[in-house]
Parts: sequence; C-alpha cells; structure tokens
Amino acid sequence: MGHGDGGQRADGAMHKRMLVTVDGSRTSEAALGEALDLAGGGAHVRVVHVVDSPYNSPDAPYGQVTGHLEAARRAWREAGEEILARAATSARARRVAADSTLLESDGRRVGAAVVEEAQRWGVDLIVVGTHGRRGLDRLLLGSVAEGVARTAPVSVLLVRGGTR
Repeated sequence: MGHGDGGQRADGAMHKRMLVTVDGSRTSEAALGEALDLAGGGAHVRVVHVVDSPYNSPDAPYGQVTGHLEAARRAWREAGEEILARAATSARARRVAADSTLLESDGRRVGAAVVEEAQRWGVDLIVVGTHGRRGLDRLLLGSVAEGVARTAPVSVLLVRGGTR
C-alpha cells in the first residue's frame, strides 16, 4: 500500500473516512498510529475523545455538589482537548487530513457514543485500541473496544496496546 492512496480495505477498495478513539493511553496512541498509517494521505481521519463521567445522569445522588462536579467535568473536557490537540499534531506531522471532536457520554456507554459518531459522520472504518483485559477485569471495567466491535455497522480495527 502506497502512501497518498488511502488505507486499503480487505475487499481491495480504499478507506476514505476513518474514526479513531483516543484517551491518552499508550494503547490509544498505538491505535492513532495505525489509523494514520492506513490513512496515508488520501483518507480523512476523525479523532474522537469521549468524556465519560459517572455523574452525567440527572438522577445521580450528587446534586448537592453541583459546583464541584461542574469543575471536574470542565477539567475532564480540558484534558480531552489536550489529548485531541496532541493527536492533531501527530496527524499534521504525517500530512494526514484529520479533524477532532470531543464527545460526552451523557449516560451512554462510551462505545455507544463512538458508534453513534461513526454513523453520524459516515465512516468506513473505526480504529480502537484494546488493553486486552480478560476475566474479571473485563467484566468489571467493561470494554469500549468490545462494545464498538459488537455494535459497529462498519469494519473495526482493534489495535493491541504496546504494539508500536
């Protein structure tokens, strides 16, 4: 696959629009690197960070500390914007057309927010890092990658952490 011609799909066609999730971890950096490799210079990449807060629900019993929660949400959004800015710098350095968006889970699972954005933007590939958790860790923490892979209407590339 040559650079500048977009990422090649399994059917031989080229990916035109890809979505990659980032959370600041080494695993998501590996996923971003894979997406940028596939994009070459002909595909467009949307980089997404989802702010996930257990306090997004209006039913949460934390109403009396609204000011503190809003400060925490602001901090999470700012951290997300910094992660997205670093990803945009990486894309520019590799001459890949990219944009970014900060989403909030708003009580949804993070994977659902990612899939909804992918559908809204009309991607043909979603790239997600996976930490490879198993057993109880996976059950307790859930898996964004698994949720995306299970529900996405397009191909999903799972990138194992530590591969780059």
